[in-house]
Amino acid sequence: MPALHRPGRTRLPTSAAPDPSTTPSTGAAPAGATPAAGATSSAPPPPAQVTDRKDRTQVPAATHIPRTRVGAAWLGICATALVCVVLIVFMLQNTRSTEVSFLGWHGTLPLALALLIAAVGSAILTMAIGTARIAQLRRFSTRQRQPTHR
Repeated sequence: MPALHRPGRTRLPTSAAPDPSTTPSTGAAPAGATPAAGATSSAPPPPAQVTDRKDRTQVPAATHIPRTRVGAAWLGICATALVCVVLIVFMLQNTRSTEVSFLGWHGTLPLALALLIAAVGSAILTMAIGTARIAQLRRFSTRQRQPTHR
């Protein structure tokens, strides 16, 4: 995984494990020898290192890039744009008029518009019910946290 880049500093990746041919032997096993069957190394592998170009020091490489709100917002915007493109294609392909009746109202609408209105109405109803449930759970948790005075 590449290291994070900061302006003014360039990092060069180095190998994570030392080269056995250049590392002095500790007498445990000759360089290039394979361990016996079932034998495992007790030492964990060393962390990946990067070399700082300015002062040539070894520093641990970034192993995990944290998720941010900006990244989440960017992903949400991309998903929304994709859904909008699919919705536009759907509406352009379903322009045939259809008769709609709802609570005594009668009229004709393009099929795509009628389905869009139904979907938006369902989403609004779902959000209203979800908001009421969240408010109910918040009231309940607030009551649970408050100490009772007797």
